Amino acid sequence: MSNWRFADEERPRRRAPWGVLALVLLTGLALVRSGSGEFDSGPPQPASAAAGERRAPEPAQAKAARPLSFSPVDRVRIPAIRVDAPVTEVGLDAEGWIDAPPPKEANLAGWFSGAAAPGERGTAVVVGHVDNARGPAVFYGLGSLREGHHVEIRRKDGRTAVFRVYGVEVFAKSRFPGRKVYRSHSTPELRLITCGGHFSKRDGYEGNVVAFARLVSTR
Repeated sequence: MSNWRFADEERPRRRAPWGVLALVLLTGLALVRSGSGEFDSGPPQPASAAAGERRAPEPAQAKAARPLSFSPVDRVRIPAIRVDAPVTEVGLDAEGWIDAPPPKEANLAGWFSGAAAPGERGTAVVVGHVDNARGPAVFYGLGSLREGHHVEIRRKDGRTAVFRVYGVEVFAKSRFPGRKVYRSHSTPELRLITCGGHFSKRDGYEGNVVAFARLVSTR
């Protein structure tokens, strides 16, 4: 089962319908729960991770690559964790929630098309399920990414935006620093998001794994 929820940090909201995300790009707090968690070892987590709040890492001061113009997304590749997956656009439903990729499509990521395109100025957001009822899904290994690993986003204009990971964190869903994670930057940034932290059958995953990356080259 999967449940993705982004909620306003000032007030509680109802539980989201199964398989959706709620918009936080302006409001702040993200609560994300996805996947069944019913596998022996569980997904890898960032080093020394717990589902408590951690400070989002700040971008290093290295010179960023020249931004690209807008283009929809085609695929995501993360060689370090053997991800090579198509990307679908996800947008808002009638209630203002962001649709998640279909949970039955294990090897499918979702790009939120209401934010920046990967390679464009601003913060692009790509989400994926950690697992589903049948086993690990596209972002199962996200927590094992480390600083220096690369993420390649192939766009539909034929260009590829290459991002370098500068931090991977687990945040408690009850104290998710949405403004730090989703705030727009003057240079191209990327966030990869899935669920993580401790899992319980009653509450699901306690936190979200977030990988922070910056554009370093294009081709």
